[in-house]
Amino acid sequence: MKSISMLFSVLLLSAASVGAQTSIPGSVSLMPSPFAAVSSPSLLNLSSASAPVQPESVSFAAFPLAMPASLPAAPAPQGVQGVFVKYDYDVSVGYTFMRFYEVPGDTLNGNGFNVSGVYWYRDWFGVDGEFFAVYSRQTNVDSWVAVAGAGPRVRWVRPRGLDLWAHALIAGSYLAPKSPYGGEGALAGVVGVGVDLNAHHRHVAYRFAVDGLATHFFGTYQISPKASAGVVFKF
Repeated sequence: MKSISMLFSVLLLSAASVGAQTSIPGSVSLMPSPFAAVSSPSLLNLSSASAPVQPESVSFAAFPLAMPASLPAAPAPQGVQGVFVKYDYDVSVGYTFMRFYEVPGDTLNGNGFNVSGVYWYRDWFGVDGEFFAVYSRQTNVDSWVAVAGAGPRVRWVRPRGLDLWAHALIAGSYLAPKSPYGGEGALAGVVGVGVDLNAHHRHVAYRFAVDGLATHFFGTYQISPKASAGVVFKF
C-alpha cells in the first residue's frame, strides 16, 4: 500500500512539470517543423509568384562610353601613278639646221642652235616662246639669221611618254651682215610640228621638230625649211 502511494505521487509530479513546460510563453521547439519553410511568408509569397519577374532596367548614363580625345587623321589619298608625269613647264635646247632662201638663186645652208620654253596652261595647250640662230658662210662672208617669236602650242599626249605637238609663232627675224639687197630686219612666222620622247629620267625628254620659216626680206617672201633636235627639261 505504501508502494502504491509513492508511485502515484511520482506520476502527479511528472504531470505537473509537463504542464508547466507547455504553459511557458515564447518556448522554442528543438525539433524543426517540416512545414516551417512553406508557411513562412518571408520565404513564399504567393502574390509575387503569380506576377512575371521584371528585369531591372539599366541606365547607360551610368556607364559612359570611352571616346578617344581626338580621332586619328585620315590618311592622305594616294595619287594614281600614270604612265608618265605631267609638268607645267618645259625648256629645251638643241641643234638647228636651216636652208635659207635669201633671194631666187641665192641659198644659204646654216647650222646653229635653238632655245625654247613652254608654259602648259592646260594639259593639251600651252604658250610657246622660241629663239634660234643659224650661221652660214658664202663667198667669204659670214652670215647669221636669227629669229625670235612666241605663240600657241598644242600637244597630243600618247602612251609611253610620247608627246606629239604643233606650234605657230609670230616672230621677228634679223639677217647679218647687211645684205646688198636691203635691210637686216623683217617680220617672220614659224609653223611646225614635233615629237618629244621621254627619256629614262622623268624630267628629261628628247625632241625632234621640223618647221617652215616665212620671212619678208628685201620686198620679197622667203619660205625656208628648218629641222632641229634637242633635249627637253621638264619642271
